[in-house]
Amino acid sequence: MARLPLLAAVLVASAATLAGTGPAAAATAPACAALDRLTIPASVMSLPTTGGRVTSAALQRGVTEYCQVDADLYPVDPAAPAIKMRVALPTAWNRKAMMFGGGGFDGTIPDVASNVPFGPAGVPGPLARGYATFASDSGHRQNPAAPPSLDGSFGVNDEALANFAAGDALKKTRDASLYLIRLAYGKKPAEVYFAGGSTGGREALVAAQRWPAAFDGVISAYPAWNNLSEILDLGYLTQVLSRPGAFPGPAKQTLLYDSVVDACDGLDGVTDKVVSNWAGCRFDPRALRCPGGADTGPSCLSDLQIGAVTAMASPFRWPYRIASGETGYPGFPFLSGADMRTPFLGFGTTAPADLMPLTSGYGMQYWDQWVKYFLTRDPRYGPLEVDPRRPGAWLGRISALSAVEDRNNADLRPFARAGGKLILLHGAADELVSPYSTSDYYERVRAVAGPRATGEFLRYYVVPGANHANFGTPAFVAGWDSLSALERWIESGQSPRGQVVTDVAHHRTRPLCEYPGWPRYRAGDPDLASSFVCTR
Repeated sequence: MARLPLLAAVLVASAATLAGTGPAAAATAPACAALDRLTIPASVMSLPTTGGRVTSAALQRGVTEYCQVDADLYPVDPAAPAIKMRVALPTAWNRKAMMFGGGGFDGTIPDVASNVPFGPAGVPGPLARGYATFASDSGHRQNPAAPPSLDGSFGVNDEALANFAAGDALKKTRDASLYLIRLAYGKKPAEVYFAGGSTGGREALVAAQRWPAAFDGVISAYPAWNNLSEILDLGYLTQVLSRPGAFPGPAKQTLLYDSVVDACDGLDGVTDKVVSNWAGCRFDPRALRCPGGADTGPSCLSDLQIGAVTAMASPFRWPYRIASGETGYPGFPFLSGADMRTPFLGFGTTAPADLMPLTSGYGMQYWDQWVKYFLTRDPRYGPLEVDPRRPGAWLGRISALSAVEDRNNADLRPFARAGGKLILLHGAADELVSPYSTSDYYERVRAVAGPRATGEFLRYYVVPGANHANFGTPAFVAGWDSLSALERWIESGQSPRGQVVTDVAHHRTRPLCEYPGWPRYRAGDPDLASSFVCTR
């Protein structure tokens, strides 16, 4: 510990150079090297750890010059894995910091040089803008042999589970990162932001709910906030799609997607392969029924397949109580999971089974891992051995996990009182996390805080045609500079108005409408946002 004051003095002396105001790189590299092997005291973190240590610190030269600092935060339970984290300290610091969330079961450190979810092409990401950025693996490491973000084996350890599911790793990483930032620059950030999508979107809401003063601004995209509730629906759908003859193969998924688009595309006043009036889209899959209801080929759906498709698009309710208070999951729009340009996230290309194929849908593989390591903690269990409708002896464990995984506190008034601002985003054609669930959370927040007060700290946008994380080739590849909008809101008091989202793949723009609005075509060039008006 005697080394800390001396190190702090060295780093503070070189702070002007690190901030881009002193002589070029002479003092930058020594300051970066001085962070190597630094002890991170447990006292700087508000949640229990046994401290941490920087494992490496190296200057990265490129378009953006920065010091990359890797560190381990040690657990209380010796059997739990350490939290591996990374901080990027730019030479030209803008006195701001950005934390990134993860995805799926996490297990890898997000790219600290990346952009925010749905970030626009050609606009610099946070690090390139001068932000000090940081992230962690949420307290466990992905098995390299497992599909990316689909390794749930850490769930057998309670501390690792709390780090991931309850978000404990977020606060530990945030506190340790700000400690390193203060040492490096001799001052704390003026603003600290958080951005994440999917699991990272849930983590963004966890941060606002549990630590309302920890972040000044939060971007939460397609958030899996009711994680266990969605898992129960995914488990039910795994059961449905595993039935002999019920799984619609790739050709039938394409048929379904094309039929939905044909039925709903023009509801916004223009035919452009984007269903903008997502709220008004109605499609009955029985219109695709094979003669007699039997499977007669790729040009129709059998009765069993219609039942499976309807199950995906319908709310799922369970007839028992769980600790989180949740009672169901709202299901997915027909546009989700039916687009063969992104089969992996929806149905997959192969029916689920007890020995889960890697070609099944992402959600079904997620359920498989959850059953093995979160619920039963027995990797010998198959995903079809637990029925979410009738869990039997597993009900108590499901209820206990719901209190950890469903981050559903809708009272964001403490976050608002601390000056926090929240941007919520979701794609209307999301095939993995239902946009209906995010709309549900938004309505809960409004019910608690009131519409007027909610509008002072929260904006929620549904992007027509956009899917989960712009995966594959969605109908609308969303790009919006949400970070600049958030900066202006927090730093200048300019609330987001008249926002425009770009389809970066098709060179067209649309107005970004506040929920429940959607863009209706009125006149002019259909590739320009000015030709549309937000309507309800």
